[in-house]
Amino acid sequence: MELIDMNSMASSIGVSVAVLRFLLCFVATIPVSFAWRIVPSGLGKHVYSASSGVLLSYLSFGFSSNLHFLVPMMIGYASMAICRPKCGIITFFLGFAYLIGCHVFYMSGDAWKEGGIDATGALMVLTLKVISCAINYNDGMLKEEGLREAQKKNRLIGMPSLIEYFGYCLCCGSHFAGPVYEMKDYLEWSEGKGIWETSEKRKRPSPYGATVRAILQAAICMALYLYLVPQYPLTRFTEPVYQEWGFWRKFGYQYMAGLTARWKYYFIWSISEASIIISGLGFSGWTEDASPKPKWDRAKNVDILGVELAKSAVQIPLVWNIQVSTWLRHYVYERLVKNGKKAGFFQLLATQTVSAVWHGLYPGYMMFFVQSALMIAGSRVIYRWQQAITPRLAMLRKIMVFINFLYTVLVLNYSAVGFMVLSLHETLTAYGSVYYIGTIIPVVLILLSYVVPAKPSRSKPRKEE
Repeated sequence: MELIDMNSMASSIGVSVAVLRFLLCFVATIPVSFAWRIVPSGLGKHVYSASSGVLLSYLSFGFSSNLHFLVPMMIGYASMAICRPKCGIITFFLGFAYLIGCHVFYMSGDAWKEGGIDATGALMVLTLKVISCAINYNDGMLKEEGLREAQKKNRLIGMPSLIEYFGYCLCCGSHFAGPVYEMKDYLEWSEGKGIWETSEKRKRPSPYGATVRAILQAAICMALYLYLVPQYPLTRFTEPVYQEWGFWRKFGYQYMAGLTARWKYYFIWSISEASIIISGLGFSGWTEDASPKPKWDRAKNVDILGVELAKSAVQIPLVWNIQVSTWLRHYVYERLVKNGKKAGFFQLLATQTVSAVWHGLYPGYMMFFVQSALMIAGSRVIYRWQQAITPRLAMLRKIMVFINFLYTVLVLNYSAVGFMVLSLHETLTAYGSVYYIGTIIPVVLILLSYVVPAKPSRSKPRKEE
């Protein structure tokens, strides 16, 4: 009877039983995270965090999922225990190697594209968490002089206990879809230290208003996704009718297909945000207003309006998959820049390549993230030209801002097709149907930047938002 109910429920919303089971467990992370608040003692909280994560993983993906999760977790912990000076680099490469193996074995991208589900999505989040923990433990050996602010803030002087480590990795199912957070923050949260410390004058902030807002946002996002997805199927890109359309209709379809897919991610991240907020871990401090209000930025993984109305492609990593973008900046991008040097296109391309490999070894992912590097580099060219215009020509500056906005919309949604369809044939078919415009424009802009270099305006430009 239960199976029949699951089947009918799944068919009513157009998903498989496996996906429905995952969604139910994923939504259950909200009450599970709420219950964490009433668990006594630091040890009890670590045990609850780990055991609830194990149980939710078992119910979502089966027993084998926890065995898969155990591999990178033990790689990270063993490397910290045995070889602290190299534990970060060992965990990085071995953790990614195991993740890539799972991607290839399960062909996870095909499963997700066809509406299936497996544990590799959660393994992706878990891999980033164990790598950051190992790198921060490695940084704990270094002197503060010369370290970046993020390194000083997150480095671990002492090695976490095994139960602390397991609690951090699997905390209340937070490994399902993130957000990624730091071991030091987890420990301070569990022990009521740092910004979580309370006193008579310093009360614990209420998470309920922010949690309700995130849940309402998730409901709206899911409703929009379910409404749009039947109208803009990804299979349309290889259908003869698509090839008969004109350029603007094809481009319009690419935009709507990208917009439709994004609502799914907005829903997932809104639920994970609600879960982290209600546990208290999402708290990130107080505003500096006359009447301070709590901030919940640690739980935030997306700024929907920031993505859809981005004035520049440079802003996209700051508003999309925010915590993973932060992880990539702290543990890849910044660490490829030598002291006293500025980051360039190499660091950007290397970071995007790591992101592509993290998602899976599909041509569509690779092409999307290479496209992203080109898109950001091209947007920077437009911004530099905009800043070179004298403030007296305010209207021309506004026109350049609008051009950068249009450029971002065009190239982002063109590039996103590869991320959605994954296969080389479908990606090239979709790109070719609009004459590779989203590739040609960024390349032309980058080349033009050498021919028409931006000369700084005499007046001091305003800092880019």
